[in-house]
Amino acid sequence: MKKPLQLLIFLFFPCLTIAQILPNYALVLHGGAGVMAAESMTPAVQKEYVSVLNRALQVGDSVLASGGTSMDAVVKTIVILEDSPLFNAGKGAVFTHEGTVELDASVMDGKTLTAGAVAGITDIKNPIELARAVMEKSEHVLLTGKGASQFAIEQGFKQVPNSYFYTEKRFQQLQELLKNERKPGTNDKHGTVGCVALDRFGNIAAGTSTGGMTNKKYGRIGDSPVIGAGTYANNATGGFSCTGHGEYYLRLGFSRDVSALMEYRQLDVQKACQLEIEKLTKLGGTGGVIGLDRYGNIAMEFNTPGMFRGYIKSDGSRFTAIFK
Repeated sequence: MKKPLQLLIFLFFPCLTIAQILPNYALVLHGGAGVMAAESMTPAVQKEYVSVLNRALQVGDSVLASGGTSMDAVVKTIVILEDSPLFNAGKGAVFTHEGTVELDASVMDGKTLTAGAVAGITDIKNPIELARAVMEKSEHVLLTGKGASQFAIEQGFKQVPNSYFYTEKRFQQLQELLKNERKPGTNDKHGTVGCVALDRFGNIAAGTSTGGMTNKKYGRIGDSPVIGAGTYANNATGGFSCTGHGEYYLRLGFSRDVSALMEYRQLDVQKACQLEIEKLTKLGGTGGVIGLDRYGNIAMEFNTPGMFRGYIKSDGSRFTAIFK
């Protein structure tokens, strides 16, 4: 069944396509930034990562091309990344010190500045969908732990056992850390996934999802579910999703600060993201950020050797990369 907008288009402009009538769109995503080297990642492994990135881009593109909303595109794109064991989100998320998986996610609507987020999720397959439900079906922004799970059940979400998120690779990473107990500040902090989209209506949405930090303790929560730190969207400026050492992003109010640089200093999206990464570097943090503005201009900035990233636009341009 065609959507109302499509019906109107075909009713009044039967000879034209949606692409000929509606404005342009764009979508950018990331799959985490961190210490990685091309020589330690075989061509086959690189191809596997790029394949999932491209599949996620295609899903988002199909939503936007058909006149769908930026929020639909962001959530559906991130679900692809959450379902892949390659990334630190959903299936394949890292383990806590106790040997369990705790997931965080957030979304924000740039048109209304409404937002939703969840943290410490242990039994919901796709936390990004739950974050959206918090935004749309509750009076709150951030729900955590058991309360978030209770809300999910009331909203009809199906629970999964925590073992669903288990992958041998992540389990072995935890075992290595438990044996060596690295010095503070050297834990695996990267692998978060995120997406930002601009739809044909000129609306921007952003979302981020993560398993957090390997060997995290005491119910630690990073920047990913915190609006203004790991995720932010405002139609007047742009949308942003972050990945990296969450404690630094929290201290900087990273994603909101990028928006403020655009709003108050009139910087373009790439320059604003670059400047914020410089702030992160000076503070001692590592990671990256993706962003796009209301015109579809895209930024993908990071201070690590690599960041899984890509974008797709309505003009047919498409890009995926891992290393600088």
